Amino acid sequence: MTRFIEENKASRDAVLARVRRALGRTGSGDEARAKAEAYVATHAQGPRPSMPAQLPQRFMERASDMASTVERIARREDIPTAVARYLDALVLPPAIAMQKSTQGVCWPEFADLDWQGAGLAIEARPTAGQDRLGVTGSFCAIAETGTLVFLTDADCPTGAALLTDTHVAVVRADRIVSGMEEAFALVREERAVMPRAINMISGPSRTGDIEQTIVLGAHGPYRVHILVL
Repeated sequence: MTRFIEENKASRDAVLARVRRALGRTGSGDEARAKAEAYVATHAQGPRPSMPAQLPQRFMERASDMASTVERIARREDIPTAVARYLDALVLPPAIAMQKSTQGVCWPEFADLDWQGAGLAIEARPTAGQDRLGVTGSFCAIAETGTLVFLTDADCPTGAALLTDTHVAVVRADRIVSGMEEAFALVREERAVMPRAINMISGPSRTGDIEQTIVLGAHGPYRVHILVL
C-alpha cells in the first residue's frame, strides 16, 4: 500500500511540474501545495446548522430520513447475525422476491467473521454484478445528512457496494463526523494523496426522471441497511 501511494504521488507531482512549467510558474509543487493547504486551513466556513453532541444518533435519524434502515450493534462479531436478522425481516413483493438472498460478497476486512454460523454464504471478493447482497465498511459517515463516505483506493473496493441489490454498510460510531467539511478534513489527514474518487451515498439509489415518480434501485442498490458499530 505504501509503494502504491508513493508511486501515485510521484506520478502526480511529475504531471503538475509540467503544468507549472507550461504556465511559466516557478517554485516546487510542495510550496504550491503548502500554500493551498494554508488557504484551506484559514478559509472561513459559511453558516452551518448546529449539531447535537450525540453525532451517532443524529446520523441514524438522518439516514432513516434518506430511506436507509439502521441498527446499532455493540461488537464487530455481531455483524453476521445482524445481517441475517435484517434479511429475515425483509419482506419483498413477489416481483422482486429473488433479491432477498443470503449469498453475497463482503470487503476483505470482514472475511474472518463467522458468516456460515449466521446462515449466510458470504465471500470476500469483488462482485461481478450478479450478487444480490454486498457487505462493506465505510471510510466515515456524515451526521448532518445521513451520508456514508467511501474512498476508491486499495483498501476500499467500493464496487462491492454499488453493484448489489442490497447494500449493508458498517460504520464505526467514532467515525461519524458532523459535516462534509470534517469528512474532507479526515481524508486529507489520513491519506497521503487524494483518492481517485470519493463516493458519498445517502440512502438507496433513486431517480424521478420518469413522470416525476421516485423509483428506487435505478442506478444501484434498492435498499441500504446501516450497522452502526
